[in-house]
Amino acid sequence: MERLHYGVAYYDEYMPHDRLDKDIEMMKAAGITVVRIAESTWSTHEPQNGVFDFASVDRVLDAMHAAGISVIVGTPTYAVPTWMVREHPEVLAETRTGPGKYGARQIMDITSPAYLFYAERIIRKLIGRVCGHPAVIGYQIDNETKHYGTAGPNVQLRFIKYMREKFGGDPGELNRRFGLDYWSNRIDAWEDFPSVLGTINGSLGAEFARFQRKLVTDFLAWQAEIVGEYKKPGQFTTHNFDFDWRGHSYGVQRDVDHFAAARALDVVGVDIYHPSQSELTGAEISFGGDLARSLKRSNYLVLETQAQAFPHWTPYPGQLRLLAFSHLASGANMVSYWHWHSIHNSFETYWKGLLSHDLQPNPVYNEAKTIGADFARLSESLIGLHRTNRVALLVSNESLSALDWFPLPGGVTYNDVVRRCYDALYKLNVGCDFLGPETSSAVFDEYDLIVVPALYSAPERLLEKLNAFVERGGHIVYTFKSGFTNEDVQVRTSAQPGVIERICGVRYQLFAEPKNVSLQGDPFGAGEQAGAVGTWMELLTPTTAEVLARYDHPEWNEYAAITRSRFGEGTATYIGFLPTEQLLIGLFAQLLQSAGLWSAEQKLAFPLIVKCGINRAGRKIRYFLNYSGEEAEFEYAYADGRELVSGEDIRHGQSLTLPGWGFAVVEDRESAACSVAETEDGAASD
Repeated sequence: MERLHYGVAYYDEYMPHDRLDKDIEMMKAAGITVVRIAESTWSTHEPQNGVFDFASVDRVLDAMHAAGISVIVGTPTYAVPTWMVREHPEVLAETRTGPGKYGARQIMDITSPAYLFYAERIIRKLIGRVCGHPAVIGYQIDNETKHYGTAGPNVQLRFIKYMREKFGGDPGELNRRFGLDYWSNRIDAWEDFPSVLGTINGSLGAEFARFQRKLVTDFLAWQAEIVGEYKKPGQFTTHNFDFDWRGHSYGVQRDVDHFAAARALDVVGVDIYHPSQSELTGAEISFGGDLARSLKRSNYLVLETQAQAFPHWTPYPGQLRLLAFSHLASGANMVSYWHWHSIHNSFETYWKGLLSHDLQPNPVYNEAKTIGADFARLSESLIGLHRTNRVALLVSNESLSALDWFPLPGGVTYNDVVRRCYDALYKLNVGCDFLGPETSSAVFDEYDLIVVPALYSAPERLLEKLNAFVERGGHIVYTFKSGFTNEDVQVRTSAQPGVIERICGVRYQLFAEPKNVSLQGDPFGAGEQAGAVGTWMELLTPTTAEVLARYDHPEWNEYAAITRSRFGEGTATYIGFLPTEQLLIGLFAQLLQSAGLWSAEQKLAFPLIVKCGINRAGRKIRYFLNYSGEEAEFEYAYADGRELVSGEDIRHGQSLTLPGWGFAVVEDRESAACSVAETEDGAASD
């Protein structure tokens, strides 16, 4: 992309009356440069089997092109038409809850031959029709694709074939590695393989989850290959990945391996939704953006985020601007709202768009107009922000699935541990990338510190790769429940934490659910209340590690709670329980300082967030984001620059004030390679 894009999803088919010209007039006034169309309306484009009507697509493309607005066309395959289900009821996914029922979106079996036949046909008809249109800049493959729990006979048969290949046709090897002698679950002939829906075996259940994620990877790659036959030079393919959902975007998506699925795409896209009003922290925007940027190690598109959405998300004045620039700060090249207009019927009637139901200008739309103007004016300085971080978080779908089978007490999940670690780094203003289990050792070595939350299920080769990272001089932080099982969710027979024991210098045999347990003293200066021990406690016995904290409990006080070990040229820190966010902030602060990663950014702390990168002109850009309704004042501890929104000169050492929910974007005057760590006076450390 040669400019920042500011966009909306637009559904002419949903409008209560014809107002395309009026919508475009209002879009132009708001600085909208791109719309996404067509991904939701298969039944409009093919009202009966083999009968096609693309009039609405044609009219929108022509009108947008005449107005100078670009278009991303979605393949309309995530919501199936009624005629297909009548003719082929088997296209509905059979899940743990039984046969599917028509009505909602994303209810199909993405392996169904009938579904795939019709999906390929509509993709070819639509993309073949629009690919030569000058308005089209790219294609969105499907929409927030997941496997939708599909587990019917067709999927079970494919899973058996997958397992035969994985185990070399030997069911005895399957029985041994998955422990299927338990409760007579042995499978001694492949034709006896039962449906996995009733399994009580966590190894088999987690493997089925891995297989279902592969179905998603294969499905998206299949669609991308079809679209690629029509795609013209300069056009791209993308997909709008989403995340774990807690009423908002929250953590790693359990049903998709984002790292694997992203390989088939030209550009990663994401949908990021978050708490707003007084609950706005920016953490979800940062988490989703950092993960999206890490998938292909490049800039990404925000294909959906909220304008108004729910009543409890209607943004306070100024928040929409803060949010738009927050996405750019993490490396987005496009910010697009779902959606342009509020819908007047059906399921999402009260998920409001940029326009309310009256379709007239409103305060949110008026604020969007200022964003569009700023994006256009500042595009050259802000597009293509390159971020280089020295801290990474390793996440694992396999560990997520395994902990779904062996859950932690109190409903705590894998993503709770991930977010606890990430949010502490975020609030310390530590730039963070994400790594996957298959990431190469060479990429590991680009980081000084890797944080590994609850890596419950991991092959020995991954743990040895992390051991080698430490031996070569890296710093690593493991939380509890790491290294416990192998990739088959088989508990290791050595003393825990298994393969990583030798670098962590600690072992344990016992663990307990803590009740009224805290840490002795205040070892990290976070306050004694921050030392509460939550969810799970491993009773750690150091071998070569030093003890950073012990449990405060009349029966468990001789056991370590947090340890640090030197191994080779690096260090390994092990946390044996779920710490509070405040404690993690204190611990990470100590680790960052000892690892030489403490910089001017860490002088500032949440709710003032700082993000840094290099723009295409080679100049450092710093975003200062105030996630508070209160005014924030701080000393500008960096080289002289210019605040881009206001155009004001900024001097080293001067005081800057941000209004509540305000922000500033400062560009250095001189071109320079971005130093990811800076000394406390703002001078580059490298």
